[in-house]
Formats: sequence, C-alpha cells, structure tokens
Amino acid sequence: MSATQFDALAYSALEERGDAVLLLPLGATEPHGPHAPLSTDTLISIGVCERTAMRLEGELDVLVLPPIAYGVTRYGAAFPGAVSISEATLSALVTEIRDSLAGQGFGRIVLVNNHFEPEQVRTLRETGIPLLDLTRRANAERLTEEFRSGSCHAGRYETSLVLADRPDLVSVERMRSLEAKLVPMPAAIAAGQTNFLAMGMDQAYCGSPAEATPEEGEQTFDTLAELLVELIREVARS
Repeated sequence: MSATQFDALAYSALEERGDAVLLLPLGATEPHGPHAPLSTDTLISIGVCERTAMRLEGELDVLVLPPIAYGVTRYGAAFPGAVSISEATLSALVTEIRDSLAGQGFGRIVLVNNHFEPEQVRTLRETGIPLLDLTRRANAERLTEEFRSGSCHAGRYETSLVLADRPDLVSVERMRSLEAKLVPMPAAIAAGQTNFLAMGMDQAYCGSPAEATPEEGEQTFDTLAELLVELIREVARS
C-alpha cells in the first residue's frame, strides 16, 4: 500500500500538516480459528485505513497512525495467543495518544476498530473520539450477510478480508476443511456466555471460513472504506 504512514515520516514532514485527519487502527491479538492469524482484527483495521487514505488523496490530508494490536479480548482465553488488556488500559492508551497528538496541533483523530468484543466497543465509545463503529445497525446493514448474522468470528467475512491483504497468513488447506458453524454471538453474549467454548466455538471460529475468497474480501474492504470516508468527511467538517 502507498498510503502515508504517520511513523514513516520525518518530523519535518509533519510541521505543516496539523489539519490532517489521523486514523488509529485498533484490533486485538487473539485466536481466529485454526486457519487465520492472531492479528486478523488488526490487519483488517490497517487495510481499511490504508485504502481510505488513498481514496481521499487530493481531497483531504489523511495519515495512518501505528496500530494498537492489543485489545479487551477475554472470550478466547481458553486458546493460546489470546492477549488481553483491561478496559482501563485501553481507554488510557487511546485517550493519551489523542491528547499527545492534540498537544502537537493534530486535533482530528478517528478510531478504526475491527475487534467487536462488547467491552472493547463500549470502552472506545466512551472515549468520545470519533469511531468507525461497525456494530451500529446502519453500518452493519451495509456489510455481508454473515456479518449481519453475528456468526462471523474467523468465518467467511473476516477470513475473506485477510485473504485480500495477507493470503500468506491464512492456511487455505485447513480453512477449506472447516465445516460451517452457526453461532450467533450477540445472542450468546446476551444469554451470558462469555467465552468461545461456552458458545460452542471449540476451534475459536464461527461462520463459514471454507467459503472465504479474496474477491469477497476486496468487495468488503470497498464498503468499509466507503463507511470510513463518510465518517472522515463528517469529522473534517466539524
């Protein structure tokens, strides 16, 4: 990708860019089935940010910040690779990054999150920083059927996105061997199930990963970029 990365610039290149909109990708380090990388959520956020920055080139100055690759992720704790931080830590990290940048004159920042554990989403909302919140109905309705079903952790939706950007990180042979597993996670969470095993996700996935394709991933990235472009334009007008 050729999108401008904030941390790839020399400080002198930032001196006249205080009006830039800064995108902060957020994700998690957690199990995504036996086929997809622990970094799935973070990779998706980075991919959306990079595509959006390129899409807005010539219209708005957009810079992509280094990602936050750790999140509130307790549901996958039974599997190796689930690295969780607390809500307080996430809130402090995000708000202190915002304040540090604001102190340098960068007053516009947007959070781009693709890790949907409820505690993570709630914490990010409570910061008051503009957030691309895909759990909002108006946004979710524009995404795929599997995403809207809520049975999409490391399934067709997320695996397709990783295939579009980092196919080298997906075990395609293993992916193709996985049976579809319908687990409507929002309903399970509402019923008090707070870990993958209790939800019946014995391999840390739900949905239909075997049906994932890079073509679907690119189409979904296009939709995600459209949603983020709309939010950035709102922030730029404010």
